Amino acid sequence: MTATAPLHMTGHFAPVPDEIEATDLPVEGAIPPELTGRYFRNGPNPLPGEVSPHWFTGHGMLHGVRLRGGRAEWYRNRWVRTGALEGRSMFGPEGIDLSVGVANTHVVAHAGRIMALVESSHPHVVTPELDTVGPCDFDGRLTTAMTAHPKADPVTGELHLFGYGVVPPYLTYHRLSAGGELVTSADIAVPGPTMNHDFAITDRHAVFLDLPITFSMERLAQGMPFAWDDAYGARMGVMPLDRPGEVTWFDVEPNFTFHIGNAHTDAAGRVVVDGARYAAADAVAMWDGIGTDPDGIVSGAAATGLARMHRWTLDPATGRASEEVLHDLHVEFPTVDDERVGRAARYRYAVTEARGRSGIVKFDTEHGRAAEHALDGDTVAGEAVFVPSPAPGRAEDDGWLLTITTRRDGSASQLLVLDATDVAGAPVAAVTLPRGVPAGFHGSWIDDAELG
Repeated sequence: MTATAPLHMTGHFAPVPDEIEATDLPVEGAIPPELTGRYFRNGPNPLPGEVSPHWFTGHGMLHGVRLRGGRAEWYRNRWVRTGALEGRSMFGPEGIDLSVGVANTHVVAHAGRIMALVESSHPHVVTPELDTVGPCDFDGRLTTAMTAHPKADPVTGELHLFGYGVVPPYLTYHRLSAGGELVTSADIAVPGPTMNHDFAITDRHAVFLDLPITFSMERLAQGMPFAWDDAYGARMGVMPLDRPGEVTWFDVEPNFTFHIGNAHTDAAGRVVVDGARYAAADAVAMWDGIGTDPDGIVSGAAATGLARMHRWTLDPATGRASEEVLHDLHVEFPTVDDERVGRAARYRYAVTEARGRSGIVKFDTEHGRAAEHALDGDTVAGEAVFVPSPAPGRAEDDGWLLTITTRRDGSASQLLVLDATDVAGAPVAAVTLPRGVPAGFHGSWIDDAELG
């Protein structure tokens, strides 16, 4: 890249120029034989010669590592073959084409489909080898965009999701059956178009965020049409899953929260939600810096104290919300054991950076403690994905964390396997990848059993 390249296209954010494949990857330590599947991670990667105007807008590229029999069988990376990659625009004479999008934010599996996601369009289905099948609208039933953060209920197998847009209806709830059929859609009334990046579910509720990062047409030409709006206010909405569209709203302190850790409904009927929260002033500083310095959301935000794990308790009996900071450590990308989504869970995992060092942190929410796996100062961590042990009656943290780490100059990457019961300890295994993997967003472990 040239000296004039934007910061989100340099160093560990710099896009790679091509698609490659490598087999029999070098491994330090021992990959647990229980890890039989694929780790896929998504992120923005503009084409060679393109200059992305904002970190969030580059074409989606999937990076995958196949683990089986204690071996790292292959690594490969592939652009998601979207309409945007072909040069098509979402905007045309007939309105917005939701089949066109960059598919750059997340990759999840449900009901035998692997979907690359971005919140502004329909999902794109890909194969276990990362080839693109194409956009999916669930037999014409999905008429909105689809969030990049759907929530799978670990008991029912249903996938809860939503779509948001810049024209009414601004927010719509959807539910897929365990078999992958879109069976429910309901509009959610909100005052205007906001960035709605994530939400939460419990065993009986969905929780929506209505926060003051709002849309304007005037900002669209600048590449990112959303910005902080002091006048909008901040709310969280609780919807009973058996009454789609009926939402009770709770005023909360002004903030922006990209990512939810988890939520549950307690014995008293209160809805308890936690996530990586930016207070108002910090949200403004973070948002203004993301387009030119993406460290504002990952390492920079963490290093300057912008985001902390926060808990909201929403009480339908009183109509009020109470709030507390769970820990002062600076974090982003909180995750939880997928088998405890929507249920009470003791542990969260997140990316942290403090004093110039990146790492993976494990929060014990019952005791207010945190354990950190710190990396050297020249390496940054990506989101940590929890993979449960198959042991019967396992403890909540009995399993492994998978994260891709990258040198700050973008020169090299590893897939780390950490023991989730001893996060601060040495990695169980480190797989050396054949290239530096640019910093990205979200990923998933897809066990072979999920694909049948």
